[in-house]
Amino acid sequence: MAGSLPLYLKIQRHLLEKIHGGDWPVQHRIPPEERLAEEFGVSRMTANKAIRDLVQKGYLTRQPGVGTFVTDRKAESSLIEVHNIAEEVRSREHVYTSEVLRAEALEADDEISVYLGVRNGARVFHTLIVHRENGVPIQLEDRYVNPSRVPHYLETDFTQHTPNEVLVAACPINDVEHVVEAVLVDADTARRLDIAPHEPCLRMIRRTWSGDHLISYARLIHPGDRYKLRSSLHTN
Repeated sequence: MAGSLPLYLKIQRHLLEKIHGGDWPVQHRIPPEERLAEEFGVSRMTANKAIRDLVQKGYLTRQPGVGTFVTDRKAESSLIEVHNIAEEVRSREHVYTSEVLRAEALEADDEISVYLGVRNGARVFHTLIVHRENGVPIQLEDRYVNPSRVPHYLETDFTQHTPNEVLVAACPINDVEHVVEAVLVDADTARRLDIAPHEPCLRMIRRTWSGDHLISYARLIHPGDRYKLRSSLHTN
């Protein structure tokens, strides 16, 4: 099986073994293309393709004139602040894209009415969006919004603007609640996140307020091996 691998995939497998095995930690500079080409007996173009693909997948990052380095592939989000996921991805000099699966109005069921503070059967807005970093799914966002507070929510092109952008523009967010737990997801969610059904995920329940009004309730699912959550406290 190994002998049938294309040459560039052999190089990729070697690089990933070094990364996953801990030989090359985050910020480690990998060997240059010329050395890899010589070591594997391939053209520099083949070595370049192997590296380029891993850059696109988020394992490596290039610094022109300096070299290619191992990255922390896990995306990171704050537990205290509410950030725009598109800006988080771009701050890592990666490419952000999204896929809108649903954008609709529906009636609140028991769960939604409790978490969003509306009556059962009330009309609410719902979006279901996959957020990607360098083409790799890092979050499935299942969000419900109070239409009385953000009446134009569904008019948004969510491939160009994230729900966070829309909510912040419509209502200054002054309070947020986060609840995080490890979960195993159903087959549909696993497929949307491009993971195996048995792979653990992080689920964050987020509710946001503007003034005294509940604006949004969201269930954010992250593949466990692609995401991490961070919290810090500064005291005098």
